[in-house]
Amino acid sequence: MSQQGYVAAPPYSQSQPGIGGFGPPNSSIHYGHYGDPNSSYSAPQPGVSKSAVPFGSPAPVGPPPPGAQQFSPNSFQNGSGTPGQQPQRFQGPPPPAQLADQLNSMQINSYGPGTAPSSSVSPGHRAAFQGPQVLPPAQQQMGLPPAPQLPPPPANSVNGLCAQPALPPVARQGGIPGPVPPNPNLQHLPGQPPGPGYHPQQANYGPQMAAPQLSYPGAFPGGPAQLAGPPQKKLDPDSIPSPIQVIENDKAARGGQVYATNTRGQVPPLVTTNCVIQDQGHASPRYIRCTTYCFPVTSDMAKQARIPLAAVIQPFAAVPPNETPLYLVNHGETGPIRCNRCKAYMCPFMQFIEGGRRYQCGFCNCINDVPQFFFQHLDHMGRRIDHYERPELSLGSYEYVATSDYCRDKKPPNPPAFIFMIDVSYRNIKSGLVKLICDELKTLLDKLPREEQEESSAIRVGFVTYNKVLHFFNVKSSLAQPQMMVVTDVAEVFVPLLDGFLVDFEESRSVVTNLLDQIPELFADTNESETIFAPVIQAGMEALKAAECAGKLFLFHSSLPTAEAPGKLKNRDDKKLLNTDKEKTLFQPQGNYEALAKDCVANGCCVNLFLFPTQYVDVASMGLVTMYTGGTLYKYNNFQLDADSPQFLSDLRKDIQKKMGFDATMRVRTSTGFRATDFFGAIYMNNTTDVEMAAVDCDKAVTVEFKHDDKLNEDTGALIQCAVLYTSLSGQRRIRIHNIGLNCSSQLADVYRTCETDALINFFAKSAFKAILSQPLKTVRDILVNQTAHMLACYKKNCASPAAVSQLILPDTMKVLPVYMNCLLKSCVLASRPEIPTDERAFHRQLIMAMGVADTQLFFYPLLLPIHSLDLKSDAVPAAIRCSEERLSEGGAFLLANGLRMFLWLGASVSSELIQGLFNVPSFAHISTEATSLPDLDNPFSKKLKHILAQIQSQKPHTMKLMVVKQREQPEMLFRQFLVEDKSIYGGASYVDFLVCIHKEISQLLS
Repeated sequence: MSQQGYVAAPPYSQSQPGIGGFGPPNSSIHYGHYGDPNSSYSAPQPGVSKSAVPFGSPAPVGPPPPGAQQFSPNSFQNGSGTPGQQPQRFQGPPPPAQLADQLNSMQINSYGPGTAPSSSVSPGHRAAFQGPQVLPPAQQQMGLPPAPQLPPPPANSVNGLCAQPALPPVARQGGIPGPVPPNPNLQHLPGQPPGPGYHPQQANYGPQMAAPQLSYPGAFPGGPAQLAGPPQKKLDPDSIPSPIQVIENDKAARGGQVYATNTRGQVPPLVTTNCVIQDQGHASPRYIRCTTYCFPVTSDMAKQARIPLAAVIQPFAAVPPNETPLYLVNHGETGPIRCNRCKAYMCPFMQFIEGGRRYQCGFCNCINDVPQFFFQHLDHMGRRIDHYERPELSLGSYEYVATSDYCRDKKPPNPPAFIFMIDVSYRNIKSGLVKLICDELKTLLDKLPREEQEESSAIRVGFVTYNKVLHFFNVKSSLAQPQMMVVTDVAEVFVPLLDGFLVDFEESRSVVTNLLDQIPELFADTNESETIFAPVIQAGMEALKAAECAGKLFLFHSSLPTAEAPGKLKNRDDKKLLNTDKEKTLFQPQGNYEALAKDCVANGCCVNLFLFPTQYVDVASMGLVTMYTGGTLYKYNNFQLDADSPQFLSDLRKDIQKKMGFDATMRVRTSTGFRATDFFGAIYMNNTTDVEMAAVDCDKAVTVEFKHDDKLNEDTGALIQCAVLYTSLSGQRRIRIHNIGLNCSSQLADVYRTCETDALINFFAKSAFKAILSQPLKTVRDILVNQTAHMLACYKKNCASPAAVSQLILPDTMKVLPVYMNCLLKSCVLASRPEIPTDERAFHRQLIMAMGVADTQLFFYPLLLPIHSLDLKSDAVPAAIRCSEERLSEGGAFLLANGLRMFLWLGASVSSELIQGLFNVPSFAHISTEATSLPDLDNPFSKKLKHILAQIQSQKPHTMKLMVVKQREQPEMLFRQFLVEDKSIYGGASYVDFLVCIHKEISQLLS
């Protein structure tokens, strides 16, 4: 990034290589593309023409041969459809010759040169996934813990844990016997016991809900077969890896300690572990987390393991008060010191030589002169004497004050502005929403964000209301009354006033307060129900452009924009597209919203959208500008003033006060041998290297994937520097730098030993959610399963000591990868079900694209706390339990939170003291499930629970609305979707079933 190239006014006239992953149709980089097109994996399969490979030729293993066992909606069948006729459940292993033919055709019988099992695997234990034959604890591999409680499976055992890899009855290529499933959507016949892994509900849960009762008729495509026949012995859920156990173990080992970032390639504590982070030369894991902290030295090794090499970067992450905020380095007119060749910024990876007169760049090895003003002598170790006095030499993260070379038109920027744009159509006035917003803004404008050391905020504010036309308000401090100017030409929006539109709230307080009092009355008698949308954003952007500042629009909008104007949308919500190749169009924007998003980014205009829909509003189109500009989307379905105001107002307050950067450009540099190739997030890419964000706040994360372009060096490791050029809240141009060093190894075991499952899931979720814009959802789901099996099969083949094919061996760092991957596959975005609203799927897709690791971790595996066991004497929160119905108890009360929603589930025989203490009513029957918050009661139990709720809430960007759920009542159906280890009502597999499925995949890859 040359000094000139880093100016944030990019040449927008160039042809667009596609925004953030909508790339040109012929784009060669596809999801799942690991390595180059010539990789040995991509030989065309017999019967599959090259062009038919779903992710383009670089697909790692190509698609499975027709009928090859894949976890997907149509591959697990319910056997034959006639009652009473037992399907042939699991074949014995196919004849070896045929299986070899099949594997040859899939090109996966050989993993390339197998690395000898590394002797450096530390001790731990592994166990067999096969009933009683348990091997002695020997290695770090996490197999399943010894399970003596499983009886030896009978000879014809059907629980998928037979000594041979059991293959489900799916038609296969290559003449392998297996009944051809007649119909993928066969109903699960009522009256038959459910299949393995679906625990019949205990008596205390009322009658077993047979499928027909559920208003979701039929068996659910997407779930494993509910096999007919006698009840099977199920795998004991306690014997399979538990996410809760992994989280608790890490808390016990590392919680409350100081984690110093002084070693290259060290694995940080999990995101769920509270500790104090001390920057000693590498960026804090709050800013950067990696999928693995040890990269393989060659691209061949990377292709073999198929572990994505990626970093999740949250450049503005919030830092707790007990950790040091970033230092600001100011070199005056000279500006930051940078390598002449690669333009990397001065950092701890630079090596000083020749007595301190020159330095060697750690990224490109170029030798640079040290500027005169920066010169310092070296000590006997070759380290500068002022090493610890300069943040840029001793810390992983710090900021530089940028010079005018880094500013638009070489002049310092103006402080940013916030523009509030309120939809005053009939419904918003009648529901009381407009009055609510205006009343709140009167107090909220006193809390605009500011720099730590400043007395007041430098942010200016402006106000617009709209329905079919736009109303701008002049709130200049010299006026007695605000003035309204109406813009009716919405096709060519212009800003009718400059002076008096954006004002300092302190100076114009009385005029602004006056205006906020008048708006609800001004439109009280409106009966205009149609609205515009794109011209509103256009107007806000033009206003910021005219004021020569960056800023943020706060849009409060409630309906599909159907008025005649640019950006008019039609209802295109078509359930018939589900499970077809055209389903992806539901996630693609209609109209000209992409061009509008591009203009907003070019002008540093971030768009925050608060949506209040009562029906379909095409979130995929309306939310696009928000996503590309680094804004946040909030959605309140069927907004009710009394029930939903607290959640909305809390979101608005949090959002307005966020620490953030405006008009930002991010560049990720790497040392030689690898480079950043793909970027996922709420971002816009104008070229292949610059990540552009109209704004970036503390919750937004960009996930960056790296590929080899040469061999890496084990001695120097893999170095990454992320630089974000941005405008601060006070209008100062700054560069925020984060540096991290990773190890490199020629042993695959080292790569697996330093993996981080939470970061891997963040990467897989974002790459899959980007892929669904251009690929069929089934293909994306298949690739996720395929990739999971590949990573685990490679470990078993190359890093574990020899074991029976029938053993499932998981690396210690990935032992809970299957449960998280299953949660991702069951998420509403990837589940093509007519019951799930399209807008809900688009909304979740957009939120997750911008999430950091902690937020995706909680979203995919919710927190479930037994609150009936609160210890009122201590501050401790009760230990979390696994998300499964069998962990609930009739006499208990449980709190579940996933970052967007919160549930309080009450068992039918929960104690009356607890009910009295929380709800102030005498019995279970008296509890109202309408309440969205708990009453304020003066007793220790209520206070403690309120404290826990506030604690969970404080760490998450979205406010979670509480829903009270009583056992055996209708809303329990909604709550159950969040018990992610169980089979989903929309057909996703249970954790146990998915583990069996992954085990089969691995066995197939290795046999």
